Amino acid sequence: MEYPSFIQSTITSFQAGGPWMIGIAIALAISVAFSFEKFIRLFFQYNVDGVSFMFEVQKYVLANDLDGAIRLCNGSGQAALPKVIKAGLQRASRDEAQIQNAIDASSLEMIPKLERRLSYLGLIANIAVLLGLLGTVTGLIKSFAAISLADPAQRQAILSSGISEAMNATAFGLVTAIFTMIAHSILTNKANKILEEIDEFGVKLLDLLSARKYRQGAQKE
Repeated sequence: MEYPSFIQSTITSFQAGGPWMIGIAIALAISVAFSFEKFIRLFFQYNVDGVSFMFEVQKYVLANDLDGAIRLCNGSGQAALPKVIKAGLQRASRDEAQIQNAIDASSLEMIPKLERRLSYLGLIANIAVLLGLLGTVTGLIKSFAAISLADPAQRQAILSSGISEAMNATAFGLVTAIFTMIAHSILTNKANKILEEIDEFGVKLLDLLSARKYRQGAQKE
């Protein structure tokens, strides 16, 4: 079966990289799987336009329609911010400390979900680099061992094979590590952005509910 030149070159380089290439390939596969899963969750499942969402919540609260605000939260699926806002809205009749506690408790529940497996990506990047270095070392050992051979033709073949193993393992390890580090950076920044929105809009909700109570108290007087 014939492959395109790029794929054929990749297969040849992989075969020349020695046994450590299998470990690096496994690390790359795990990295891609984790990155894809976290991308879907952080950019779609847990994500929401915080400004637009809070604008809608504010309209409901100012209209004294807390049930409508809660329905809005329920309609946002598994998005992180609506879950936290909903926790605060459900305690709207309580005092400010209890509302804050509800918001904090819901925020703490979301943190592990947002950060889950992100630390693994940093670990995978380090492992990929180290496996590449192991391939470099074993390739150089093979090359130096070839120097002691008497047969020049055999010596040249083993020397070339060892250098090829060292270079290909190093390159594949670095490519895997670079991809993983970029994915880790993008996903971590997104998780932090969601957490920052939770903190920001949690405070705004508390202010909205406090102002609502003040208005209700003034109307009774």
